[in-house]
Amino acid sequence: MTYRGGIGLFFARQRRAALSSVQSLALRTAYVVLAASLLSTAALHAQAAPDSAYALPSAAPAAPAGTSSDSEARGRALLDQMVKALGGEMWLNRVCMQADGRGTSFFHGEPNPYIIEFHEAIRYDRPGVTPTAATPPPPFADRVGFLTDRGMLLPGKKIDVIQIMTAGHGYEITFKGKTELPKDQVEEYYRRRDHSVESIINNWLHAPGVMVVYEGQKLIDRHLTDQVSVLSAANDAVTLWLDSASHLPIRRTFQYRDPQFHDIDEESETYDDYHAFQGINTAMTVTRYHNSDMSGQRYYTKVTYNESLSPDLFNPDAVTPKLSKK
Repeated sequence: MTYRGGIGLFFARQRRAALSSVQSLALRTAYVVLAASLLSTAALHAQAAPDSAYALPSAAPAAPAGTSSDSEARGRALLDQMVKALGGEMWLNRVCMQADGRGTSFFHGEPNPYIIEFHEAIRYDRPGVTPTAATPPPPFADRVGFLTDRGMLLPGKKIDVIQIMTAGHGYEITFKGKTELPKDQVEEYYRRRDHSVESIINNWLHAPGVMVVYEGQKLIDRHLTDQVSVLSAANDAVTLWLDSASHLPIRRTFQYRDPQFHDIDEESETYDDYHAFQGINTAMTVTRYHNSDMSGQRYYTKVTYNESLSPDLFNPDAVTPKLSKK
């Protein structure tokens, strides 16, 4: 789940158009889709307010019979248990995360033949830190570097492409320099971030007019889960399924109106293979679905938290000259 990705820049455009060459489609899709899935991983980050406007005609789930203050209390208690299961204060107060992994994309349910290796770094929001004029907290940022072989004669890997999400923008840096990522790709990333588990806990639950609904139990991916939906005053909603035994999140789903076609789309992520790193439970496998079709999957192989990271790591203007010299 802390995923997260992550990391978060990739696969929206491949749903809308086909490319002329199958191999070029596969390779380009692998990079684009993997970036989106990662820079959000993230998977689980967030800062934008829940009433920022992904309004639907009715985002609210069907309320079970007898919904009342008891349902709200039960839902909030389950979310508290989820936070505790993820690591409690250590999860809430994460400063940064670094992760190595592999990922690929899917198109119409078919996997891309290319597996992409990546290194991701996330600098989290610090909602509990009081900003001051002298030392304002750094903004959220998410960076993914894509690894390729150095060549037939040189062993090891190198990073040829870096994608950075920060301050509401998205950038791609190569040896040619820095470019802005496509608008739809950036909007997709921040939409997922606004509906992430972090956003629910850090922002949604503290906003006026938010309602939490416990919707009973359901079997999800062979897990008996508790279903909890969080609804904003702007008629936006996110639904979480929490493992009934461990209370860890198993799935997260939300709906939104497609900005181009104006129909209602559904985005889901599933979280599996949790491991504890420095007291923080982390999903090592994150799978994404668009309208019930698998669209991307990533696997973490190494995760570390709260190691010191240079601010330049997330500054596109500082990264560009270093990558250009390689």
